[in-house]
Amino acid sequence: MKTYHPTTPSRRHMQGIDYRILTVTEPWKPLTKRLVARAGRNHHGRITMRHQGGGNKKLYRVVDFKMEKRNIPARVETIEYDPYRTAFIARIIYRDGARRYILAPQGLAVRDTIVAAPEAPLKPGNRLELRRIPVGTFIHNVEIFPGRGGALARSAGASLQVLANEDRYTHLKMPSGEVRKVLARGYASVGAVSNPEHSFVAIGKAGRSRWLGVRPTTRAKAMNPRDHKYGGGEGSTQRGTKRPKDKWGNITGGRKTRNKKKWSRALIVSRRRR
Repeated sequence: MKTYHPTTPSRRHMQGIDYRILTVTEPWKPLTKRLVARAGRNHHGRITMRHQGGGNKKLYRVVDFKMEKRNIPARVETIEYDPYRTAFIARIIYRDGARRYILAPQGLAVRDTIVAAPEAPLKPGNRLELRRIPVGTFIHNVEIFPGRGGALARSAGASLQVLANEDRYTHLKMPSGEVRKVLARGYASVGAVSNPEHSFVAIGKAGRSRWLGVRPTTRAKAMNPRDHKYGGGEGSTQRGTKRPKDKWGNITGGRKTRNKKKWSRALIVSRRRR
């Protein structure tokens, strides 16, 4: 982690990531594109996600979550920063000359060689079928539906653990403690995602949140009664309602919101501990 001299009150407790692990400062342009900033608005122009907007302009890096080039070794060229995600990314070049961005796992270094194959060696960055991965191995970028690309464990420091292989399914332990079954024909990458120190970042000041595109949040109890269920009252008051609710009156604490008829319910072996 990177700490700062307390030259101002906001600097005193600020903490950031030490980016000396990165090898370049600029992305490879053919694998980038510009995304339209929508500030939390949908196609009707209505705000569906509050507290978004502003922030620095950024380029989107096209990350290959599938790694469909099977049995073709690739060499790691760079470890780079990605403004659209918490993890670091790696630029690889295949033996046939094609370049791709992938999620960088912990321990991956420049000039390392990785490969995606049904029975690839157990090495950080290699990608292979779930049924070929031994029990106890930590993996990331796991496919839920074979061939659609990785969907599970893609954020900084995330990983799943293989608990068992039986029939058509592999049992995986989620970071929450939940155990669920995933089709064993799907692919997964070995290792945990890079940048595990992301959870220790201390923003330090409001302005730094604005650089990240996060707009201010008003406390619910500071609002008027018409604006929130917690609003109103004289001075600093309590919640004024039995159960915690959101702005629209939906109960947020203690009530299970998962649909009991959801198709993936049968794939959950054990729920996370409360």
